[in-house]
Order: sequence, then C-alpha cells, then structure tokens
Amino acid sequence: MPAESPAAARGGRFLRVGGLTPFTSIDFPGRLSAVVFVQGCPLRCTYCHNPHLQTRQAPVDSAPQWTQVREWLSRRQGLIDAVVFSGGEPTVDPMLPDAMRETRALGFAIGLHSAGTHPRRLAHVLPLIDWIGLDIKAPLDDSAAYDRLTGIRGSAANALACLNAVLDSGVKFEVRTTAHPLWLSDAALVQLTRDLKHRGVRNHVLQIARSTAQQPAPHMLDYPCGETIEFMSSCFDSFSIRRD
Repeated sequence: MPAESPAAARGGRFLRVGGLTPFTSIDFPGRLSAVVFVQGCPLRCTYCHNPHLQTRQAPVDSAPQWTQVREWLSRRQGLIDAVVFSGGEPTVDPMLPDAMRETRALGFAIGLHSAGTHPRRLAHVLPLIDWIGLDIKAPLDDSAAYDRLTGIRGSAANALACLNAVLDSGVKFEVRTTAHPLWLSDAALVQLTRDLKHRGVRNHVLQIARSTAQQPAPHMLDYPCGETIEFMSSCFDSFSIRRD
C-alpha cells in the first residue's frame, strides 16, 4: 500500500497548481526539468505575463491537481532530472514544503523561482532546494521605484531580506531582472548592478520584457545600450541576456 503523503495526512490540503510544463532545459541550469506553476502572487508587476496566476482562486480550468502532478512525476523518473516550482509566487502556498519533500522523495532535484515576497517562508524552504532563481526587479536602494513597479508597498524590503537569506544559505542561485525601458532606464540597471555586485551576487540574468499593447517598447532593439551591457557583464562571473 503506498505511503500516505504529508498533505493527505493533514486532511487533504495540497499545493494549488496553476499549470505544468512537462519538459524544459532552461528553467534549471544544467538540468532537464519539469516546471510546476503555483497559483497566486501578491505582486502586480506592470509587465506580468502570467496574470492568470495572480489570484489564489485559479481561473484555469485545465490546471491539474497536485495529486495528479505527483502521480505524473512518479512516471517521469529517469526522464527528467529536476522539478522547478514557479509561479505566480510559490512561497505564497503553505503546502510548498510538503510538495517539495514529496518531489524529492521521487528522486528529483528541486528548483525554485521566486520574486522574493515572503522572506520567512523562503528561508523555511531553502534547505529543501538545490537551486533558486531569485527575481530582483529594480534597484534595492530605491524602494519607491521598486514599489511602483510591483504595485505593492514594502516589496523592496522583502526582496532584500530574501536575497540576504539566499546569500547566507549557500544554495546555488542566480538573480534575474526583468527589464523594460519604461520602468528601468540604463542608469537604473547600472545602479542595480553595482548594488548586486556589492552584496556578493555573482550570477545575473537580464530578461528583456516582451512589448505589449499595455507596455509598448518602441526601442527594445537598442535596450540596454552597449555600454550598459558591457558594464553589467564585467561585474559578474556569469551574465547573460534573454530576449524572447
């Protein structure tokens, strides 16, 4: 008889899943992974491309239940190396630690994508993960700009606390910044780079936001400028730009 899951033992409360990507080679460096998208995020970032994941009440009828995902993962052993919990914001879900433990018990490495919204919850799951991609969305010493971008007061302080927790943990990580010229100028990117380098960040990824009707970016092709890219590249052991 299969062992009862921790969630089932607590009366059937499970991770709230908003979607699943069955195979990816880019969401956990060096690992073939599946991505589990967790429903819910407290931030309201102006460039968000997953707004359907913001609410905790999942509007996506096709999203699987965690029990279905767990059963599917049991059949993926030997085919993928890792499972990444993404979102939304995974740390909003109190069942995330149980889901991670159940996934690790199946033999998978654990990755996490986080926007740094819940420092205590992040600190709680850091011992359970092998790698984290942490979003730092704007210069941490400009809380007003950070809050304007996220739509939430105090978001810069939470992100900084999360970054400090990750730095102290010894878990492998990269910092990712989604960049849009209407919200992060080249000067802001330089400011952010200096701050991250000073704090000990060695791996940084700049993700250029997609241009949308709500957030057009007519000069995306020359953003950031070459001088900014050269400066950012010189400040980290590993630096890359991702453009969709």
